[in-house]
Amino acid sequence: MEDMEVEAAAGVIVLSESDSTTEEESVSALVERLRHPVHRHVQRRRRRIGLSTREELQALIRDTEELSERLRRHTAEAHTHSSSRPAAVITHTSRQPSATGPRPALASHTGPSVPQEPGGTSAGAGEPRPESEAVPEPGGPAGEAVPEPGGPAGAVPCPTGEAEDRDGEGETCSICFEPWTSAGDHRLAALRCGHLFGYICISRWLSGGGNKCPQCNKQAKRGHIIFLYARRLKALDNAEEVRLKSRLELEQGLRRMEQLEVAQCRQQQQLVADENTRLRREVEELRRWKAQVSLGSSQGSSLSSSQRQDSPGGGHYVFSKALLVSQTGSSRVLSYCEPLGCLLASQPSTHATLLPGFGVKMISTASLKPSQYIPIHSKQIRGLAFSQQQDSLLLSASFDSTIKLTSLLTNTVVQAYNTGRPVWSCCWCQDNNNYIYAGLSNGSVLVYDTRDTSTHVQELAPLRSSCPVVSLSYVPRSASSSFPCGGLIAGSLEGGCFWEHVEGTAYTPHILPLESGNCTDIQVEPESRHCLVTYRPGRTNPSLRCVLMELNRTPQTDSTQTPVCSCAAVQTFSAGASCKLLTKNRVFRSPAGQGATLVCAGDEASNSTMVWDAGSGALLQKMPADLPVLDICPFQAQQSSFLASLTEKMLKVYKWE
Repeated sequence: MEDMEVEAAAGVIVLSESDSTTEEESVSALVERLRHPVHRHVQRRRRRIGLSTREELQALIRDTEELSERLRRHTAEAHTHSSSRPAAVITHTSRQPSATGPRPALASHTGPSVPQEPGGTSAGAGEPRPESEAVPEPGGPAGEAVPEPGGPAGAVPCPTGEAEDRDGEGETCSICFEPWTSAGDHRLAALRCGHLFGYICISRWLSGGGNKCPQCNKQAKRGHIIFLYARRLKALDNAEEVRLKSRLELEQGLRRMEQLEVAQCRQQQQLVADENTRLRREVEELRRWKAQVSLGSSQGSSLSSSQRQDSPGGGHYVFSKALLVSQTGSSRVLSYCEPLGCLLASQPSTHATLLPGFGVKMISTASLKPSQYIPIHSKQIRGLAFSQQQDSLLLSASFDSTIKLTSLLTNTVVQAYNTGRPVWSCCWCQDNNNYIYAGLSNGSVLVYDTRDTSTHVQELAPLRSSCPVVSLSYVPRSASSSFPCGGLIAGSLEGGCFWEHVEGTAYTPHILPLESGNCTDIQVEPESRHCLVTYRPGRTNPSLRCVLMELNRTPQTDSTQTPVCSCAAVQTFSAGASCKLLTKNRVFRSPAGQGATLVCAGDEASNSTMVWDAGSGALLQKMPADLPVLDICPFQAQQSSFLASLTEKMLKVYKWE
């Protein structure tokens, strides 16, 4: 260790017998100069070998003090020898090569020189060295001391700069031993104590729990870090690299944006291609129907959306627009809110992972564009109904065993009732707007009072079987002598029942004479007191049938006789031979006026919407659809009449012309 530490020091000792005071000062200065690089070498070695224990540090200090004592003893011996000899220059150089190459140890003197021991100390101070062994200093004559550049002849040079050049100090970070840079994360930075580091290294050091300088242990924090701008700073010029990296990141961002735009364009192209394919299929179908008509085929099998019979008042429905309601399907029912001028179609949530469940999508009738989605239920919605008196209040029924009242002004649920069983249908009471009805899966009907938020006020138990109540329609009271009473018509697969609303919560049941086992839907036209009953295909009748019936009531001759409410078939309309879904059909006043009535039904066999004239029973139009039609809704908007048909995914709107 001593040999290594002595080799790390380099200097020139000048002895003069003329001035003892100057000689002592030179010796003291030499000792301090020799001690400084030795101490720094010890500290550098400590950092490199990872000394951290107290015992190893104390051992290094003892070695350093012992080396200093040997240097002082060597200086004293040289002083004693110089008292009897002329002035001499003793040169001690390091055995390590400098940055510019190896420098041999040279001695220039006027008398015998003192040889060196292997440990770096002079041996045999009284033994003269032959003059022939003296090597002249390069660049000067023999016997003359070569002055150090930048100082006078005979001055003692400081080896600090050479040691720093040899060890690379001033060029590398003392934490990671990598060169710092002029830009970027590893640019040169310093603490208040003056030690230099790479910015990212010292920043991580202080952020990782260290609160002291890694070299001097002075208190430090991130706020003490400053950047240095040195004139002779040796730093890697990575400005071009940083600039290229920033340009690369920018190009990568632009590339990602372009890829996103390309993906969107491809999606739009696919949608356009699908729409084009669908339109081509419709055109081919229309051409095929036209060819059949021109060949004299029957009217019922060849009518399409472009071939029609004029209604008694004239006019027909023309396709206006098709809207995608749900990409995954599961749309079921339609309803129209006249005060707000919007259609509502039930559908599953558009973001099932974030907001699961079912709700309704609002579609503006002015622009025929979807406006927003309103979440309501946790399971599929089976019924929607609006109040005739309370604007924008929506009643909905769902398989989650609840019926709910939703305000479309605030898009929030204002009241919810738990029915205990899945709900298949619902409607409002047209005579008293405080009452609402819910048709359950067990065949019973629950009567709720909106002023009572706790539970139902009446239960109308099934009379025949426990089949689900698939449809509910309310017939308001009228001054007509043929049917003056009001009440609720409940339809199930086993038939229908008219619950005459006597007063308050009192109801009288009347079994309607309907076919048992095939009834799928019952709808009512309030003005004419006609109801439309739909029967699915069976053994007796292999096709779908929509029967228009007129409600009547037997006259009451005395107070003891109980009047009987019934219905009689007026017209029958036939469609295809398939009916697997519970399609909701409609009977409504014709937009042509003159007291005409239209019947509209979905035909699963041909995936179309069929329109009949109720008076003559003639098929007026057959409007094609991509999927089976599930619900039909006529409405008035902007002084025009429209007809909307809903499938599991699409909504088609037709305008009356």
